[in-house]
Amino acid sequence: MLSRLLKEHQSKQTERKELQERRRKEAIAAATALTEALVDHLNVGVAQAYVNQRKLDHEVKTLQVQAGQFAKQTAQWISMVEGFNQALKEIGDVENWARSIEMDMRTIATALEYVHKGQLQAS
Repeated sequence: MLSRLLKEHQSKQTERKELQERRRKEAIAAATALTEALVDHLNVGVAQAYVNQRKLDHEVKTLQVQAGQFAKQTAQWISMVEGFNQALKEIGDVENWARSIEMDMRTIATALEYVHKGQLQAS
């Protein structure tokens, strides 16, 4: 009877060890699956961040090129406006010169008329 109890005890102990070993393996498998799922989830986020970063880098380069082009175009516009302003100043100078010449010519014409009338009256 004692030997039978001993065998039953050993048998139950072996079953418990096997059950414990099976549960340990299941726990390890579950922990591994959980870890893989977490890593996959994090990798998706990291991959998305990387894609977003690449898009931002591309947009920054595009914006830099466009800003350079805009700066060149703005410089051209400023140059054109300055040229236009200079031309307007020159036109204003010519206009003032023309007015001055016109006034001088009127003065001369008036003087000539006065002299001519004076000669006609003297004759």
